[in-house]
Amino acid sequence: MRILKIQTLRGPNYWSIRRKKLIVMRLDLENLADTPSNQIPDFYEGLVEALPSLENHFCSPGCRGGFLMRVREGTMMGHIVEHVALELQELVGIHVSFGRTRETATPGVYQVVFEYEQEEAGRYAGRAAVRLCQSIVDRGRYPKAELEQDLQDLRDFWRDSALGPSTEAIVKEAEKRGIPTMQLGARFLIQLGYGSNQKRIQATMTNQTGILGVELACDKEATKRILEESGIPVPRGTVINFLDDLEEAIEYVGGYPIVIKPLDGNHGRGITIDIRSWNEAEAAYDAARQVSRSIIVEKYYTGRDHRVLVVNGKVVAVAERVPAHVVGDGKSTINELIEHTNRDPNRGDGHDNVLTKIELDRTSYQLLDRQGYTLNTVLKEGEICYLRATANLSTGGIAVDRTDEIHPENVWLAQRVVKIIGLDVAGIDVVTSDISRPLREMDGVIVEVNAAPGFRMHIAPSQGIPRNVAGAVIDMLFPHESASRIPILSVTGTNGKTTTTRLLAHIFKQTGKVIGYTTTDGTYIGDYLVEAGDNTGPQSAQLILQDPTVEVAVLETARGGILRSGLAFEAANVGVVLNVAADHLGLGDIDTIDQLAHLKSVVAEAVYPDGYAVLNADDPRVAAMAEKTKANIAYFTMNADSGLVREHIQKGGVAALYENGYISILKGDWTHRIERVENIPLTMGGRAPFMIANALAASLAAFVQNVSIEEIRSGLTTFRASVSQTPGRMNLFNLGNYHALVDYAHNPHSYEALGAFVRNWNSGSRIGVVGGPGDRRDEDFITLGKLAAEIFDRIIVKEDDDTRGRPRGSAADFIVQGIEQVNPDIRYETILDETEAINTALDNAPDNSLVVILPESVKRAIHLIKLRGVVKEEIQQQAINTTQDSQVGVTSPVVNRL
Repeated sequence: MRILKIQTLRGPNYWSIRRKKLIVMRLDLENLADTPSNQIPDFYEGLVEALPSLENHFCSPGCRGGFLMRVREGTMMGHIVEHVALELQELVGIHVSFGRTRETATPGVYQVVFEYEQEEAGRYAGRAAVRLCQSIVDRGRYPKAELEQDLQDLRDFWRDSALGPSTEAIVKEAEKRGIPTMQLGARFLIQLGYGSNQKRIQATMTNQTGILGVELACDKEATKRILEESGIPVPRGTVINFLDDLEEAIEYVGGYPIVIKPLDGNHGRGITIDIRSWNEAEAAYDAARQVSRSIIVEKYYTGRDHRVLVVNGKVVAVAERVPAHVVGDGKSTINELIEHTNRDPNRGDGHDNVLTKIELDRTSYQLLDRQGYTLNTVLKEGEICYLRATANLSTGGIAVDRTDEIHPENVWLAQRVVKIIGLDVAGIDVVTSDISRPLREMDGVIVEVNAAPGFRMHIAPSQGIPRNVAGAVIDMLFPHESASRIPILSVTGTNGKTTTTRLLAHIFKQTGKVIGYTTTDGTYIGDYLVEAGDNTGPQSAQLILQDPTVEVAVLETARGGILRSGLAFEAANVGVVLNVAADHLGLGDIDTIDQLAHLKSVVAEAVYPDGYAVLNADDPRVAAMAEKTKANIAYFTMNADSGLVREHIQKGGVAALYENGYISILKGDWTHRIERVENIPLTMGGRAPFMIANALAASLAAFVQNVSIEEIRSGLTTFRASVSQTPGRMNLFNLGNYHALVDYAHNPHSYEALGAFVRNWNSGSRIGVVGGPGDRRDEDFITLGKLAAEIFDRIIVKEDDDTRGRPRGSAADFIVQGIEQVNPDIRYETILDETEAINTALDNAPDNSLVVILPESVKRAIHLIKLRGVVKEEIQQQAINTTQDSQVGVTSPVVNRL
């Protein structure tokens, strides 16, 4: 077997709208292509020996053991690899279940699809699954050592990328409330929400956390001083920088017992408490000096260690932290008790789990000695041996919830402390023998204020009630369920995507909001280009959704991005599908128009239930998408008598129609006539039906997103098919004696749409400079040739500079075949170089003719036109002839002059 390609999907996709995280592995079975599992000697036995837990996979039989039943009876290896990849992840605690396996048009080559939680782990699981299955085929077994290494590698991938428990709790709470989340470029910087409504967190700090508060909390001595000046009980202490000052510092705080800790440490690192001798103090100083240059010496206060969590000025949780310890059973040594405790599945390394494994250090052995124990001591039943002096969970401690026990005066004190320091989320460390009584009565003190407190002890205490502290953070960031998302409008289709996206963005600009939009020629925010290029995939969409200035996102969504990564968002407010026609077939295992329609239907289906899928009622494949989407449906049509649309309107639906020369929106009994098409420059005076359809779709999408009729009208009448607003889309130039039209038509459907306009040109010759992208099928080029012969009077066949792997001249030869099949007498020639072909057409254009250029590079074509030197100033609308338009009865198509 051979892996040909591995892709990672991160959003709604071709395989599933709901299951966003999928690995797609293109797998060539090679010599196993025709061999089901029951024909491979000992394969079933080897697979069960390696992974007996596959018994839990139901598969199509729908019962426990169903998958193994399929293996025994005979199934193809791609299907087996899918299940193995899922099971390897399950064995390390990554809970996944979704999978699909389909053979492609290439015999023996399969698409193996399976769910993942962490990308690197998912991709690794796919590769490991292939290794495991190949090993069983070749040797009848998969060595246990190799399997254990695979599982360890998966654990490492999972641990290295996993969010900390506090961050994860906030992210899960946000997702539970429908707030989208995404990880930004900085490590563990998380965005909650989209665009201008976003908030950000890192660990438990938020974008609302004041830097002065953080700086103050990180300076433990300054914190203590300001609290002391405010009448808050704090430990008596001082800061030293040299060992020579230690003895005087001990005298200043009142003698032993003392605490020594680094000035700017965290997670209990370098802290030693309950120091009772000079030797212990020297050792503690050295330990603290490894963390910080400056050392705090404080009086040690006896009592229990508590963490009080304050969010948005309110106490939301209290936990008592108990240092790492073991409890005797009368039989086991302390060392054996530690090993037993660490086997608790709730304990992991560092912050991997809700508890941390106990590890011994210098202070642990000192503490054992002070208690009169060694690691070989057998404790009596119920006897407690403490192994750490500090109570941090990160050093193996446990937590007991005390939220319902804290005294109201202590609540008031904690909330006051946080106001004094200036933090929105803070953890206050309190030492007192009884948190249910005021600190002043118990000689309790506030030891520290933490700017990024951990949530583990509150969300998963060892004893007591778990507290939803993450919910308090979300309430603070999004008060009263305020908006976290911005309107997202996603536009797809075979043709017209870029023009419709740009027009829709232009209409929304009339609302005064900041619009971010992506197109095949660039990513834009407001009036400015952010990034040039073909930006119709998820990466460009994320750029828009991550920008804090964007208030509305209009996203051109192409097939390639959906195939490669899925959508960049969980769902849109409006999903627009313009049309589905033959293009890019044979690429990415999309071989039929129906498969292409299924791919583009992702945009229609990935819409919020209260949103709208805007569908072309004139395209049967697009109209059929209404059956799958759970959102509201809105249709647009060029046929005012469309039965589908009329029935839809009678049921209370909304639709956009081209009727009586108008673009109109119908909803219930109301008809909103927006504008006559002759007054909409994009339609070129009504001569370009496909542009009318684009205007219908954009108008409808804006309408269902609550843009007013006046704003829609303003957008339609001020948007031009020009180089500045729609580069490469019906750009018409007046060159004095003749005209040139530049359009990025590159597939049969777009050729047909363009032809509807070109055939209306009857004042002179119609000359076409035609070609197509090299990665299309041979029959597609023949079709382009046939259509060109029906549209033009003279044809120049050229090729793209980038032939996309096709032999030079091959595409042109197939186009010529198509031309000759339709009209062998038509005047045509082949000039492969695009620049030469364009110049030849322009140099030899007769008076009153129309030269139509369908270029690979729109910029190059426009540049060559400008070099003519006779191109006049651009105007927005002017009649180019007096031929009456058969559809709308007007005589004023748009002309662009430079």
